[in-house]
Amino acid sequence: MLNNGISLTWLGHATFKMEYEGKVVLVDPWVFNNPTCPEELKHFDRVDIMLITHGHFDHIADAPPIAKAHKPKVVGIFETCEWLGKKGVENLEGMNKGGTLSIDGFQITMVHADHSCGIQDDDGSIIYGGEAVGFVITFPNGYKIYHAGDTNVFSDMALISELYAPDLVLLPVGDRFTMGPREARKAIELLGVENVVPMHFGTFPLLTGTPDALRELTGDLKVNLIELTPGETLT
Repeated sequence: MLNNGISLTWLGHATFKMEYEGKVVLVDPWVFNNPTCPEELKHFDRVDIMLITHGHFDHIADAPPIAKAHKPKVVGIFETCEWLGKKGVENLEGMNKGGTLSIDGFQITMVHADHSCGIQDDDGSIIYGGEAVGFVITFPNGYKIYHAGDTNVFSDMALISELYAPDLVLLPVGDRFTMGPREARKAIELLGVENVVPMHFGTFPLLTGTPDALRELTGDLKVNLIELTPGETLT
């Protein structure tokens, strides 16, 4: 399914490492205190592009140290990038929904997500971080991966399908803080996608949604649910 040199590694929760022809794309960097991330995968040889869907700790906590160590292009919504800049992060590529950036042959398109985006600052205060987003990542070979970020289902997922036609969707299913399996089923219908990797489940007891529950609800759909374990690579 993933072909022409693309590999996708789930680091647990919503964190993914994508590799293509030596380039590394890291999405939602939360690894050091991520209880599901394997210890041997918490450090990187290189990161070329870092994508941040929103400012909650379980998506952005390790962005500053990883960005300072590897100097990637860091892509996020404008307000989140402004906050990262104040933390000493360089090479920031602030953008907003509907925009597309070209970086190292990758096309990065920012799309809507239905979620909040408060950033917990060093003193514990919550500051405005813009809005939560998702990303459609078009690889140099044309393959498209849609990382939905933290989101509920929303009807404009049909537009994401129409405009960008993703080949693979990384979709939250854990419930409580994102959509659960029932809503994820509807998202799959709206997206019309055949290949789905469930994410954002099992990290904490509060996340009760499971891929098995989604599988039971999608038995009548033409969908390939790819359940990864943290640290597993899909190639």
